[in-house]
Amino acid sequence: MQVDIDAATTIGEQSVFEGRFAIRGSLRVDGTFEGQALVVDQLAIGPKGRVRAAITATSVVVEGIIIGNISASHRILLLSTARVLGDLKTPELIIQDGVVLEGKCTISHVRMENTQQYIESLYARQ
Repeated sequence: MQVDIDAATTIGEQSVFEGRFAIRGSLRVDGTFEGQALVVDQLAIGPKGRVRAAITATSVVVEGIIIGNISASHRILLLSTARVLGDLKTPELIIQDGVVLEGKCTISHVRMENTQQYIESLYARQ
């Protein structure tokens, strides 16, 4: 399954970008991005793409390698070639067979300060 995002901005296959990157719109990474933060509306990491940064986005599609936490307000889609080292936070997470992921996943449509306490209180109700 291949998902194409019509990206307004692209970091090409032979390109390397370092630093802090914040854009409105969509970004496709087929090269390398390393930095403190990557903030974008829609993000696609191609099969040869590599990112080492904390990612904040509306939606993220990953085919390449990410080292860093990902926070998406809508969805994270990890395709079969994705390799991720970091925590994920999103209301919707889709993981294809073949993905390698190490990290904590938080899946919720609402923001909570203490998810554990909330779930335990629901369990304790009679």
